[in-house]
Amino acid sequence: MPIIDDYSTASAGTMASALAGREVSAVELCEAAIEAIERLDGPINAVVVRDFDRAREAAKAADAALARGERRPLLGVPMTVKEAFNVAGLPTTWGLPAARDWIAPTDATGVARLKAAGAVILGKTNVPPMLADWQSDNPIYGRTNHPLDLTRTPGGSSGGGAAAVAAGMVPLEFGSDIGGSIRVPSAFCGLYGHKPSYNLVPQRGHSPPGFDGADPPLNVVGPIARTASDLVLALGILAGPGENEEVGYSLALPAPRHERLADFRVLIVDSHPLAALDSEIQAALHDLAARIEREGASVARRSDRLPDLAAAQAVYWTLLMTTMSRGGPPQPGLASDTISAHAWMNALDAQLEVRRRWTHLFEVFDIVLAPVMGVVAFAHDRADFNSRIHLIDGVETPYAAQIAWPGMATLANLPATAMPVGKTRAGLPIGLQAIGPYLEDYTTLAFASLVERL
Repeated sequence: MPIIDDYSTASAGTMASALAGREVSAVELCEAAIEAIERLDGPINAVVVRDFDRAREAAKAADAALARGERRPLLGVPMTVKEAFNVAGLPTTWGLPAARDWIAPTDATGVARLKAAGAVILGKTNVPPMLADWQSDNPIYGRTNHPLDLTRTPGGSSGGGAAAVAAGMVPLEFGSDIGGSIRVPSAFCGLYGHKPSYNLVPQRGHSPPGFDGADPPLNVVGPIARTASDLVLALGILAGPGENEEVGYSLALPAPRHERLADFRVLIVDSHPLAALDSEIQAALHDLAARIEREGASVARRSDRLPDLAAAQAVYWTLLMTTMSRGGPPQPGLASDTISAHAWMNALDAQLEVRRRWTHLFEVFDIVLAPVMGVVAFAHDRADFNSRIHLIDGVETPYAAQIAWPGMATLANLPATAMPVGKTRAGLPIGLQAIGPYLEDYTTLAFASLVERL
């Protein structure tokens, strides 16, 4: 069957269509996924919690449902989820040895929605401890390597998931992002990844092992895929009110602002006062800007409406460090000092002001096009976190400073879609992010889809 022959590159949407058309069975796709994981994952080490027996049973159930005439968006489609999500009956450790034996009693909200849509979940993918690195390496499961170059990281913290999708093991992954953790692995691995607007997708069940409390600020959960259309498919399943909200809220996201590249108003951001940018990434950004301009898009290279990026980064860092240092043991690179309640509230006020400035910007622009990171997939680095550096165009720059690039969208709660746009001279993927207005996720996804067609 053609889809089995091309399993390693087929999209989730293509698989769903083939399943609905009875061109392939869910059991066949499940076995193809298991075969790919067993054949490819040894040196990559992406799928670190495997649930093949239950996946086979879910695939059989999907085939029975299809035979009865049922149709659901992912009915019978194989996928994986990030280790940080609770999946009933499987361990959730966040890479922390103390949590090695903690077993989730219930599914995370997003996992439950994926299962309800018919997804066949084969297992969970690797992360760094406390999800606090752009490398996916921890004392329980070891290190995940880039499918194109085992000496490099596929990114983090959703690095195992991106590696699994990029290597051809599964077409779809469910990840999370507070410091670029969906967008960075997607960019490093040549994939599409979507950071939704804040709390568009419920976070419950994505928390340190055994913790079940309030949703943290900044963090979001969302999909990684081979195509932009699969991001749209997955978001339609995942998005919607969380617990106790359905009684009064229903979701009605606006349609994309435009359907043609020619109609988009795009602001290019190719520099940041606090983070360096590799010249090959900058060239790819300028090349895409020129290409969409030739398609008729309106492209600006500067705007007085752009928030003060350095000031915004200071606010982001305060909120991020306070949020990330809660719920687990101290981790390298994470400040562990608490702040006063009033300092926290002042930071939230400052965040709101930044959000208002972005709203002002999106009155005249539809998309901000920027790097996801100032570097591409880099060599594994086990040095002390705070002493790590990136060599960018021959200049040593601080490792952690790169969080400023993904932080632009994160602080402002904005949707951002990562998309591949080319490769370096060494053959490594280059990814950019399309940032859009709050709750206008379909605008960034539409833009990424149009760029994909180029």
